[in-house]
Amino acid sequence: MPATVTRMWPLLFFFADREPVGPYRVTVAGRHTLHLRFNDLDDPQPIPRDTDYASVFESDVPIIVQHTRLDSRRAELALLSTVTYPQD
Repeated sequence: MPATVTRMWPLLFFFADREPVGPYRVTVAGRHTLHLRFNDLDDPQPIPRDTDYASVFESDVPIIVQHTRLDSRRAELALLSTVTYPQD
């Protein structure tokens, strides 16, 4: 069962050619959704554009993440969506 209280989760980003950045602090109310654009993150620093990266959502309680990424660098690139569930 997803968390029922408001929580703050750290979000980290990893790159092939530089050190990781984060944590970014993301707050989500329990049993709610949040549409978060990575382009809007700027603390501790903006996410570099035109750079491949991986994101890691950390949580001390079970959460469900639906991660959708639109790679808008070129028109022929696609939209990717993934749903992840907690595991024991």
